[in-house]
Amino acid sequence: MFIPISQPSITQKEIDYVTDAVRSTWISSLGKYIDRFEAEFADFCGTRYAICVSNGTVAIQLALTANGIGKGDEVIMPNLSFIATANATLHCGATPVFADVDANNLCIDPNVIESLITPKTKAIMPVHLYGHPAQMDKILEIANKHGLWVIEDAAEAHGATVKGKRVGSWGHCGTFSFYGNKNLTTGEGGMITTDDEDFYNRCKHLRDHAMSKEKRYWHTAPGFNYRMTNIQAALGCAQLERVQDFMDKRQTIFAWYKKYLVKKEGVSLNKTDTWATNAYWLICLNNIEWNLESRDEFMTELKKRGVDSRPFFYPMSQMPYINESVHTPVTDIVYQQGINLPTYFDLKEEQVKFICKVITQLLND
Repeated sequence: MFIPISQPSITQKEIDYVTDAVRSTWISSLGKYIDRFEAEFADFCGTRYAICVSNGTVAIQLALTANGIGKGDEVIMPNLSFIATANATLHCGATPVFADVDANNLCIDPNVIESLITPKTKAIMPVHLYGHPAQMDKILEIANKHGLWVIEDAAEAHGATVKGKRVGSWGHCGTFSFYGNKNLTTGEGGMITTDDEDFYNRCKHLRDHAMSKEKRYWHTAPGFNYRMTNIQAALGCAQLERVQDFMDKRQTIFAWYKKYLVKKEGVSLNKTDTWATNAYWLICLNNIEWNLESRDEFMTELKKRGVDSRPFFYPMSQMPYINESVHTPVTDIVYQQGINLPTYFDLKEEQVKFICKVITQLLND
């Protein structure tokens, strides 16, 4: 038996909704499920508007473009994130500016942001990493002081909260991913959330080749084809009806890991700040004794015993096409010391117990 790092939960509800979308013949970017998914996801996040797109990366790029961010502008973001955060910024012609992360929650450290602000800075892009939200109240205080946009990269944190308020509703806008390994999936797909009607309309306009509403096939700007299909939205609607179960199960899975993993000095699971609710996209295992070599050896041994895992993201500044020397000492250490463990809705307690037994044995060897 091999336990994967993740897998989607597809029930008869998803099959029925997708089948209905297919049978309706509305299989592209128009259909009843598009509007429904947008309205229901906005309600879930607590925002006035939501606009669905083809994936989480273009959600970021569309949000940046609709905010007028482009060549010559700088966007502050954590150095520890999936590369899409930086890539979307680069594709807009803007420059990513990499900040260090908080050692406890692995999200951007608000205490270092102001030192990175220059006259070229246009936005701060906090990433809610592995399901833990960034400290949005402090980030917004800094942004408001300096007149900056705040674009939340919430790709990994559906339902996470800061002081009881859900991610995606704090900044000027939030961006989400619905990739197959996320807490809620449409296969591929993404969403932008916002309370700003003008921004929402700009996103909607640019998403569909910037076609004029009054004059068909007349395009007022170099827009994009970032549309989600009705089939994907149907899957999303079904998933959203189950979202509370998804969130509850991830809390349970973390509790199982905490219960069965034998305590060892220097080894820890996800840490959650008192002001936050963690969405636990992936369970994190940290070992302060690991370096890149010993971490990778540990993952290899896990796989031999039937347990999948994955390393923490590499610092984005290290990518060969970026290759920038930055001062992010926490990031430079923690990325070497962490791995992600199996985390998905259908994971069973006995499987988690087995995983923890294997981990404990390997740590004690």
